[in-house]
Amino acid sequence: MDPNKEEFLKEFGADYGYPNGPKTIDEIRATEFKRLNGRIFFFSITRNSILSKFHFLFLFFGLVYLDHAGATLYSELQMEAVFKDLATNVYGNPHSQSDSSYATCDIVREARQQVLDYFNASPKEYKCIFTSGATAALKLVGEAFPWSDQSCFMYTMENHNSVLGIREYALSQGSAAFAIDIEESLDHSRGNLMSVKVSQHQIQRRNEARFFEKEPTGGAYNLFAFPSECNFSGLRFSLDLVKIIKEDSDRILEGSPFCSGRWMVLIDAAKGCATQTLDLSKHPADFVVISFYKLFGYPTGLGALIARNDAAKLLKKTYFSGGTVAASIADTDFIKRRQEIEELFEDGTTSFLSIASIRHGFKMLNSLTMPSISRHTTSLTTYVRKMLLALKHENGASVCTLYRSDNVKVVCHGWGPIISFNLRRPDNSWFGYREVEKLASLSQIQLRTGCFCNPGACAKYLGLSHSDLLSNIEAGHVCWDDYDVVNGKPAGAVRVSFGYMSTYEDAKKFIDFVRTSFVSLPNQIGRYHLRERPSSFLNEGPRKLLAGGVFLKSITIYPIKSCAGFSAASWPLSSTGLQYDREWLLKSLTGDILTQKKVPEMCLISTSIDLHQGILFVESPRCKERLQINFKSNTCNGSTGEDFHIHGQRYEGRSYNNEVNIWFSQAVGQPCCLLRCSMSNYYLNNSRCVGMRRDVQSRLNFVNEAQFLLISKESVSDLNDRISSNMKNSALGVAVQVNPMRFRPNLVISGGEPYAEDGWRTLKIGDNCFTSQGGCNRCQMINLVNEGGQMQKSNEPLATLASYRRVKGKILFGILLRYETADEVEQETNSWLQVGQEIHPNSF
Repeated sequence: MDPNKEEFLKEFGADYGYPNGPKTIDEIRATEFKRLNGRIFFFSITRNSILSKFHFLFLFFGLVYLDHAGATLYSELQMEAVFKDLATNVYGNPHSQSDSSYATCDIVREARQQVLDYFNASPKEYKCIFTSGATAALKLVGEAFPWSDQSCFMYTMENHNSVLGIREYALSQGSAAFAIDIEESLDHSRGNLMSVKVSQHQIQRRNEARFFEKEPTGGAYNLFAFPSECNFSGLRFSLDLVKIIKEDSDRILEGSPFCSGRWMVLIDAAKGCATQTLDLSKHPADFVVISFYKLFGYPTGLGALIARNDAAKLLKKTYFSGGTVAASIADTDFIKRRQEIEELFEDGTTSFLSIASIRHGFKMLNSLTMPSISRHTTSLTTYVRKMLLALKHENGASVCTLYRSDNVKVVCHGWGPIISFNLRRPDNSWFGYREVEKLASLSQIQLRTGCFCNPGACAKYLGLSHSDLLSNIEAGHVCWDDYDVVNGKPAGAVRVSFGYMSTYEDAKKFIDFVRTSFVSLPNQIGRYHLRERPSSFLNEGPRKLLAGGVFLKSITIYPIKSCAGFSAASWPLSSTGLQYDREWLLKSLTGDILTQKKVPEMCLISTSIDLHQGILFVESPRCKERLQINFKSNTCNGSTGEDFHIHGQRYEGRSYNNEVNIWFSQAVGQPCCLLRCSMSNYYLNNSRCVGMRRDVQSRLNFVNEAQFLLISKESVSDLNDRISSNMKNSALGVAVQVNPMRFRPNLVISGGEPYAEDGWRTLKIGDNCFTSQGGCNRCQMINLVNEGGQMQKSNEPLATLASYRRVKGKILFGILLRYETADEVEQETNSWLQVGQEIHPNSF
């Protein structure tokens, strides 16, 4: 056994792995989660509309799944039981009265009872209302709660956006709303007993005048919401808050106009109930919301509201639907609503097949028991937290900042299996969380980054003020974008979370990933070939040209964006770069620009251009005829063109006739149209940044960043050597050799040392001058390669590049160039590039 695992088991063996359960964790993973093991698999996609097939081959090296707070994984045995159930039984619409419908009603009734049993809730006191998820359950409470101008919605700062959304209902009805922080403190007046202290944030109200017309009467209904477990920090709130708020609000809210009134309590248990028991017989909350995919992975789109009977009767339902009324008259204002709580609030036909499947999930959870699941996940969380805190850079600086309230006495019932953190460089600056996520994905580690839809906890733990948050928004930061560090501060965090099937090996691989990717150790000087300025890329001495100098080895033109290009011995230059390079693109009927990221089939479309005839030739294995487009004649439609945007830049393109569009629709397997760039407002100024200056010398066609991408043959050779070395040290040992064309370059050069191009400021090819626009940031696309019509995907070469070509979240390989034209007149055919021309660079 691995000595590290032996040490782990010495400390956590009593809790880890279900030692007293029906199966050990190793047996569970081997029999129920085989899909997480490394393997090579093949699949094909058939587009029915075109009857075309596209094949994919993926090299899968074993997945580490650490986003159980987002969605846990379903068991393969669980799904087999679901499929068997559905394949051997007939379930009809429960609103009918057939035998199959009665069978469905029985299953739904049993499912409700299973949910109540899970929370130890008596059916005499609680009802289970099925919804489309926890969010829908929260929405139901918010829109039906008896708000008044005397009411209040109080919630902890640590709450999901779906809980915060209830605030809109409260404020719109004239109620007040405010966030609170809850802490434990010593109450000297009560003999030094621990007491709850509430710190109230600003009261929000939209109808101030209306509120102050009369004093609070004390008869209004108020709602307090908190999560059983914070999905940002993992903090488990004490469930005693239910009774404290319901029975002692006068004391803890003393001085507040809302200290009186009837308080009702809502618990968001969507995350917490997957690894912690919530006993409603001891903690009688009025409302509890859950989503079943958080519990056992499947089904999605199904949740529940567990409501106390007396609380549910206070909810004011407006809308009625099929199933919620006993009778209605179409042409007059008459309805008679059903009396049963479940029937009253479940609009339309319930998702009865999904409901039928939850019993198989509960069976799996009950076999392991919730206390055992909690101990197992806690052992892994404690281990990873300990290992992260121990990581140090070579200068002694801490690598990891964890977000939890160990130094604050919050009303806490421990910590759930969540770790949120950010990573620092040796100089104390932050690694962006998106950089961590991208590199983790390359290592087959799935985790979550951002604020996790919990803005209050995010701001609280990251120390972001209101002005910080507003400044981030003004800078363009929104959820799910790449703005991870704004004004020197993280805008979010990295989160790993564990589920009942997580293993020590998952945790160990994650720690190893952080150590190898982000920890600066002794004797690692020069580990990254890139630094802040191009003048000091390598510590291997000055760059020298090899004997014979540097020369242009190949020229490649890509007429249609994301389609295959063609090579030429010589080619004319224009103000947009290589003439006709990415002058065309394909657009879907919904307006999306088609690229290989979305439509891998585009790599099968080959192109060539006959300059003398003025014809673009296009071929596809899906089309019998070769397409010919005469680009010198006016073959486009007679329209003035259409405007669209790519990467935030405005373009105008001209479309083609229906015959051309049908050909391309056949080639890519979906309806699309071909557009030719007729005008671009995308210009480059003399800096690295993109601007809107009208300069004919800098105009771009449908490119992502620059007119040219230059790749060095020697740099590719060095990359291949590193990949081979890595593969020899890996378990698979699969040989991977990367061709320069994998990077879709316009220019391939040869004759210099590897990465000499990084330090070039300008270069001259023949009599033509070019300016470097910096390195090209690589993405997962370079891991896809077309081999005989079959798409193959692995981690390479991006994984190897990430190990030594990474700077500030970018993985750079190749350089971007801008062509410097000789005058203000657009040059179409006067200047040419030719294979074999010498290259004369000027370095920084």
